[in-house]
Formats: sequence, C-alpha cells, structure tokens
Amino acid sequence: MSRPAAAGPQASAGAPVTSVQLHQVSRHYGTGEARVQALADVTVTFPAGTWTAVMGPSGSGKSTLLHCAAGLDRASSGRVVLAGQDITRATDATLTSLRRRTMGFIFQNFNLIGSLTAEQNVALPLKLAGARPSRADVRAALAAVGLADRARHRPRELSGGQQQRVAIARGMVTRPSVLFADEPTGALDTHSARMVLRLLRRMVDESGQTVVMVTHDPVAAANADAVVFLSDGRIVDRLIRPTAAGVAERLTRLEG
Repeated sequence: MSRPAAAGPQASAGAPVTSVQLHQVSRHYGTGEARVQALADVTVTFPAGTWTAVMGPSGSGKSTLLHCAAGLDRASSGRVVLAGQDITRATDATLTSLRRRTMGFIFQNFNLIGSLTAEQNVALPLKLAGARPSRADVRAALAAVGLADRARHRPRELSGGQQQRVAIARGMVTRPSVLFADEPTGALDTHSARMVLRLLRRMVDESGQTVVMVTHDPVAAANADAVVFLSDGRIVDRLIRPTAAGVAERLTRLEG
C-alpha cells in the first residue's frame, strides 16, 4: 500500500504543517529516592496528515509520551504544542475543550461505560462536545470496525476484541484532526487488526488526519509512515517508511 511522504502536507510558505510537537519534554513521578524519570528531554514532531508509530521496550516511556502529547498528563518540563496551541500550562477547561474539538484517543483498556450500549459509547464524545450525534454517523463508525450488528449490545455482551473495536469507533467518530492510539490492535485477532490498520491508513491518506500510535507489533508499525523508538525515556532511533523486518531488527537491538 502506497504511503505519503513522511513530511506531511505543506503550508503555503513551504514549511511542514505540524499537528503535535514536543520540545525538550521531561516527565518524572515521585521525589527523592522514589523519583522515576519516564521521559527525558524528548523533542519530536508529528507532521499533520501522517501516521507515526511509537515503539520501544517495556517501560521505555511510550504511553507517557502519548499522554503528554495529548494533554492527558502534564510534562514536568519542556513544551507541548497540540494543533498549533501551546498546552503546556493550559487550564483543565482549555485542555478539555481542545481535546473535544481536535483529538481522539483510543485507550489500551477500552474505557467503555458498562451501562451504555455500543452505539451510546460511540456517540459519547459528540455529546460531550455539545453536538447532537447523528445515528447514521454512529452506525457508520461501528460498521467501519465490523460491528454494525452489535450497536445495541453492552460491553459485557461483547468480547474483548469487540470492546476494543467499539473504543476505536468512538475515537474516530468525531473525525479528529489528531488520533492518539495506545496499542489499538493489541486485543484483536489478526482479521480485526488488519481491518483497524486499514481504517487508520484511510484516515491519514483520504482525510489528512494525523495518527500517533503506540504499538509493540512490528507488523502494525509497518503500516505507519515513520517509527520513533524510545529507550529509557529518550528517543534513540527513527525509521522512515518502515518494514516489519526493519522494525523487528531495531527492536531486537534495543531489547538486547
């Protein structure tokens, strides 16, 4: 499958358009001897209209990077710019408004509301943003992840993989300019994973959306335009136009 150049769309002045930027971002937890450094002086840009995979050994800071980039966690130092707005010291109200207007997030542990049906879970971001959800849009999002016939099922009536696909439909339904995804295919069978990866690819290629995805799977990462590798909270490598074999080889080096 063809992929756009990793630089993404170009502004009229010729400079790359960027959706997300981290400038010398560090994140630590705790103090004294209990202090843990999750990110250390990370500078990275995710160009608009591209798909970047974030990879690295367990504990390398992948999810922390994703959460800081999305404004779900605060950087201890440095600067985070999301959709052209510096969110480093933004108020919670500003962050909430920006997230609802600009981004979607697919969580590793689904975060579905058990009392709501699949279609109600998918419609929730639209309602929170003050929009009136279109049933057609909600059903289309569920159909896109292969769950058109599960719209009225509650999470307890769905398998783990089906719950993950509901979470993916929820992240996509607002057509966010930036979609952050934490292991979006981790709980899926091979067929479902391929379906989701094709959807993410179309979001980028056809709609110009930006995808930033944490994954441990070289095959999933090979669908992206670029891969950023973390180790001990630092960016240690990058790979443009990745292949599964190339990603696996670099991961082996990091984990060895």
